[in-house]
Amino acid sequence: MTIDNDMAALIGFGCEAFFYGCYTILFAMSIHLMFIRSYGWSGLNRPILIISVFLYMGCSAHFALEFSHFYTVLTTTGVNKFANETPVLMGADFLISVTDFTGQLILIYRCWLLWSRNYWIIILPFLTSLSGLVCISQVLRLLIHIDPTSPMAPRSLVPLGLAGFTLPLCTNVFVTGLIAGRIWYLSPRKARDLRGARFPLGTGRAAIDIIIESGALYLAMQLVLVILFAIGHPAQGIVAVIAVQIYGIAPALIIIRVALGLSSTPSGRLGSGAASSSQLVHTRVRIGYSKTLYMDSGQPLAPEIPMPRIKSRTSGEDLPSSCSCVENAV
Repeated sequence: MTIDNDMAALIGFGCEAFFYGCYTILFAMSIHLMFIRSYGWSGLNRPILIISVFLYMGCSAHFALEFSHFYTVLTTTGVNKFANETPVLMGADFLISVTDFTGQLILIYRCWLLWSRNYWIIILPFLTSLSGLVCISQVLRLLIHIDPTSPMAPRSLVPLGLAGFTLPLCTNVFVTGLIAGRIWYLSPRKARDLRGARFPLGTGRAAIDIIIESGALYLAMQLVLVILFAIGHPAQGIVAVIAVQIYGIAPALIIIRVALGLSSTPSGRLGSGAASSSQLVHTRVRIGYSKTLYMDSGQPLAPEIPMPRIKSRTSGEDLPSSCSCVENAV
């Protein structure tokens, strides 16, 4: 069964409506948890908040433009030529790249935190992401002069458009690899029990955690879009509009995991004074009735008096003996 451009555009609008609803719920949850976990405005991570709000506004504007086109065309001409480019759709197409760039800023910011705020790590991803946005803006500018009603990019503009989608894909590959690698390096398998998070014991669960926290969902959607655009398949009309909402959903999931304390790294803290991985304080704990005192790095110290409860020397507070870790970050 073949699908034409008009049908693909209609299916894409319906799918985007569903994912926009999902994103709205996740966005509200993420903002609510950010304020709760940060104890008010003073401790809030303002860069993440600003970028998240701007990203949601971009996704909402894109859906509003698509809805306006849907209502206007169906009430005037019907399904025929529904996918033809209009000034409204051109604005929506530009917002695809704007939301992509904005969503990548959150991933780049997270990568910067994970790598101890190292600016050299994020220079290349930022430049490739910005270059992709510039390429798409030029494609739309040239499209106005070549064929302003074409439902798909003309052959002469495919190379430039492909560069506009491939450069952000390269950013996603680079940033996702850096985040995933850093998460694995800071995992308890490297003897780093950070911030008392409850880490998964199963390999499958660990893989899911890395996929969510590294933004691999973002990467997968970007890859599918690039392939469909390169071969000129009409299904790109479906994937492109869904991708806009995925660009917001992926960062929202990361924010929610961090706010709920499920993150596998300490750098995901939502407070403005979040510590990097190099600013951790070792905590001495006694576990159960063990006579051996352990550092949080897993190294045994001198024997101590048996104790039925865990006791932290940094805080002097008794903790339940069932607890396996003590939260202590700068």
